[in-house]
Amino acid sequence: MTPEQQQAYSSKVRQPDSGTEDPLTSHPVGTGVGAVVGGAIGGAVAGSIVGPVGTAAGAITGALLGGAAGKGIATVVDPDAEDQYWHDHHGRRPYYDSTYAYDDYRPAYGYGVSAYQRYPDREFDDIEADLHRDWGSARGGSRLEWEHARHATRDAWLRLRGGGV
Repeated sequence: MTPEQQQAYSSKVRQPDSGTEDPLTSHPVGTGVGAVVGGAIGGAVAGSIVGPVGTAAGAITGALLGGAAGKGIATVVDPDAEDQYWHDHHGRRPYYDSTYAYDDYRPAYGYGVSAYQRYPDREFDDIEADLHRDWGSARGGSRLEWEHARHATRDAWLRLRGGGV
């Protein structure tokens, strides 16, 4: 990847709920795609050099290296797509309360996306106290108190991590 391409992938995107910019991070699907592409390329190169045994070894090595490259390729999280997903699905979540409008939930989902982008290698439970502390400034016009917003924030976090929703 050229430095210009890397710069394009690591550019910043405005979060729709807060107007702030956050650096983007890898999505598990993109990392997997990178692993497959890297494996195919590595296998083809090794296979052309040392034959069928090299193809198998190259595929394994390529998958490992491709996964790392895929992390760079997959840096883009589309905040509009995430917002649309949550708009379409929030009413079916177990914590949903019809007393609140989607505009009350939107900042909590955006907060989860933003937090995951900042701390992709940490567990939600490890940073929840910090998120709770900063919810007052992140919530914008949301009427949700942290005790309710935390569920939506965690949901958005888990969706990006690939372990939820």
